[in-house]
Amino acid sequence: LLCALAAQSVAARAGLGGASRILTPFQQRRALKVISGLMNFDRESVARVCKAAAAGGATFVDIACDPELVQMVRAQSDIPICVSAVEAHRFPAAVEAGADMVEVGNYDYFYTQGIEFSADEVLSITRETMALVPGVPISVTVPHKLPLDQQVALAEELVGMGVPIIQTEGGTSSRPVGAGVLGMIEKASPSLAATYEISRCVGDQAFVMSASGITDVTAPLAIASGAAGIGVGSAINKLDDEVAMTIAVRRLVEALGAPVGDRAAQLSA
Repeated sequence: LLCALAAQSVAARAGLGGASRILTPFQQRRALKVISGLMNFDRESVARVCKAAAAGGATFVDIACDPELVQMVRAQSDIPICVSAVEAHRFPAAVEAGADMVEVGNYDYFYTQGIEFSADEVLSITRETMALVPGVPISVTVPHKLPLDQQVALAEELVGMGVPIIQTEGGTSSRPVGAGVLGMIEKASPSLAATYEISRCVGDQAFVMSASGITDVTAPLAIASGAAGIGVGSAINKLDDEVAMTIAVRRLVEALGAPVGDRAAQLSA
């Protein structure tokens, strides 16, 4: 009973207005998520990325699942906040702190540690997360280490559970040989392939988001492949300063065909 009451409390505190602002651009097939990093707990770094995302016109930001980071970002901007983790028990405190959405995924750090996630593990984490933060929008990343047919099967199971957003990945394992635009397309190809196959099967029931290796060059390809939005991390968070980050965000917004918001217009005035 206490667990049920706690879950209801978390759901009541979820930012429903923020959730609506996240989901509406997916319906318009031009959502942009800016990722600061699953394991990035550096307050200054996260603040720079989130300020640039807001100024550039991004739909929402994706930050590490930490209540203090959520409170910091909420204090500096009204941009909707998604928190990412692979441990369900971390989500309730972040939602209490003001997060609008949760993400099971962003596995890149774990791949570097030799850790991979099976379909059963992803399903288990997702079930636990949905029980702990009911009513809060959830996105789940399908691990690109799975064969493509198993990625599609996992996406179908997740959608059957009620997950509204499925994220693809793959850029970290891609080894492009071309330079410039060709290299960008090669880098994004695993995520684009997964987007195409998954969207064919569940695109009429859930939103598909392409992430990992996506740039302003490949963003339109993601949408053409069936994505309703994109997630971008290193193309923004690896830049040197906030102005460069903001410019990168604006290019992505424009690549998606979305109007740059008032804050971005004010920045260039």
